[in-house]
Amino acid sequence: MDELKIAGIEKFSMVDYGEKIALTVFLEACNMRCPFCHNAALLFPDSNNPGIPHSEILGYLTKRKGILDGVCVTGGEPTLHKELPAFLEKVKALGYPVKLDTNGTNPGAVKNLYQRGLIDYVAMDIKNSPAKYALTAGIPAPDLVAVKETASFLMSSGIGYEFRTTLINEFHEESDMLEIGKWLEGAKLYYLQKFVPSGNCLTQGLTEAPIEKALHFKRLLSGYIDTVNLRGY
Repeated sequence: MDELKIAGIEKFSMVDYGEKIALTVFLEACNMRCPFCHNAALLFPDSNNPGIPHSEILGYLTKRKGILDGVCVTGGEPTLHKELPAFLEKVKALGYPVKLDTNGTNPGAVKNLYQRGLIDYVAMDIKNSPAKYALTAGIPAPDLVAVKETASFLMSSGIGYEFRTTLINEFHEESDMLEIGKWLEGAKLYYLQKFVPSGNCLTQGLTEAPIEKALHFKRLLSGYIDTVNLRGY
């Protein structure tokens, strides 16, 4: 069986897994092309990057037991990789909880990882209201059936989870937040994230939603969702 290619790691992250100190693993490839993506270098496999050997990562995790609290797997879109479960089995064997970042387009993979006890927490991106998903995901026909299936699974499975939206001033309006609230009514936790423009984004010229707008959106979503927080503001 092929080994999961690890495109990069961050050895000591205090922001990727809640309050845990985590090692973050970056995987290549994504099935969306979000204009505001800040990991654009990971969208396409890089044949010039051989990847980081699993032995190196697992050795580091072994040495840092008691210092690190968990492992975050992000991308790209991690669920595109059929080799992911085998890698996570090695991580879980060391006793680490695992957080998965996903866009929710592969509910079968998320369910499989959960049922095998390979993930402990899921952060799922909600790009926008269903009507504006294509605009915000950067592809003509995002699989909203799959996205909604993943969201419903997270809300009913008992796993720890959060939904999160990176606010883009040009893409998100009051009506979008109301539609999202109705869609995800009863969800436990939602984060509205500040967009940080950078030279690595797919589309230049996009701007962050001002704090006043973010707070207004927070109030709107709080009518539907248990806890709504701002992140990065």
